[in-house]
Amino acid sequence: MNNLEISARDLSVLWHPCTQMKDHETIPLIPISKGEGVYLYDFEGNRTIDAISSWWVNIFGHCNPYINQKIKEQVDRLEHVILAGFTHEGIVRLSERLVALSPEGLTRCFYADNGSSAIEVALKMSYHSHKNKGEERGLFVSLTDSYHGETLGALSVGDVALYKETYEPLLIRSVQTPSPDNQSVEAALDAAKSFEQLLRDRGSEIAALIVEPLVQGAGGMRMYHPAFLSETKRLCEVYGVHFIADEILVGFGRTGSMFACEQANITPDFLVLSKGLTGGYLPLSVVLTTETVYGSFYCDYNPVRSFLHSHSYTGNALACAAANATLDIFESENVIDKNRVTIAAMAEELKRFVSLPRVKEVRQCGMIAVIELEGFDPSERIGLKIHQLCMAQGVLIRPLGSVIYVMTPYVIKPDELKRVFDAIESALGNI
Repeated sequence: MNNLEISARDLSVLWHPCTQMKDHETIPLIPISKGEGVYLYDFEGNRTIDAISSWWVNIFGHCNPYINQKIKEQVDRLEHVILAGFTHEGIVRLSERLVALSPEGLTRCFYADNGSSAIEVALKMSYHSHKNKGEERGLFVSLTDSYHGETLGALSVGDVALYKETYEPLLIRSVQTPSPDNQSVEAALDAAKSFEQLLRDRGSEIAALIVEPLVQGAGGMRMYHPAFLSETKRLCEVYGVHFIADEILVGFGRTGSMFACEQANITPDFLVLSKGLTGGYLPLSVVLTTETVYGSFYCDYNPVRSFLHSHSYTGNALACAAANATLDIFESENVIDKNRVTIAAMAEELKRFVSLPRVKEVRQCGMIAVIELEGFDPSERIGLKIHQLCMAQGVLIRPLGSVIYVMTPYVIKPDELKRVFDAIESALGNI
């Protein structure tokens, strides 16, 4: 088996995500044979540093020996069981641990298969909870430039113009409130004032505010101060609006704390987690919520009050084994403290880009480093060019247009991190 052979077989049967397949008439696919640590290997032995954690999911390296072993142990005991009317030890243990780790007051876990599906759960749960209390609140608020997934509900509350224009007739009702312009306290409070005005005008219609805490991922890795979270949560409480924290990207240590909400000292009504939950191994997501929300559905048998949502693979035992193994590593290896060394190293590496031509801004939040460029027209596809130049140097970077970001597995070593930023600097010198 070689790269060309597997690529040819692929292109005869597959349709890839986020891809104009015609591009692959001229842009080769990159077949991967195996992974180890921060490296991905093709079928000819060439290795590439995975500097984006394979779409932000991998945190402890590819084929982590400990997670591997725990999944192998689980597969000989139980692969899956229906979660309606049944349970298993892995999901009970995982839920107990997530409740203990998350902000105080989040006491109930509802599982789904992926991040977008978990957003759907949170939206439906919020709407239905209000309905069970006799309130008809069908409007959701999100931030400008937000992204929450691509199933229809999740897409509805995002602010990606291309998606919303294409699928507009299919979407639920949502409006956007301005996100903070930068990482200052002033910008955070100014944006919160705009949200307050929206609440004054339409608060009785609004079911929930949904935010990506501290970092807006696919919307361009915009970053803002925790004061925005604390102030908007306070306002939500005043107007009886739920607060949904979409920590699919930022949860499990990405921003420098276990959960980004910790930095604002808030407890959301819904905490949505996925991606790093299983260390990047298997699809699993969870919505943590409060006893108040849970109680709004709790009653004698009444189909109308019951929460109407299910997935066949909810609480899959293999995925739970991976998630529990991931939490084991957090507990045994003092991960959050260790990451501070890498966070400091990233900050040092970013300094070299500040004065480079075409660099608009560099910014950082925990384990996420960003170099934003300016002066490029979208038609130039500068992100693709940088991706290809970095791949030629053995580094996987997948910019969001003119926004280059680095989001490596936590296990990256100093010399490997330097290689990542060396490749970016070289690419910028050749565009």
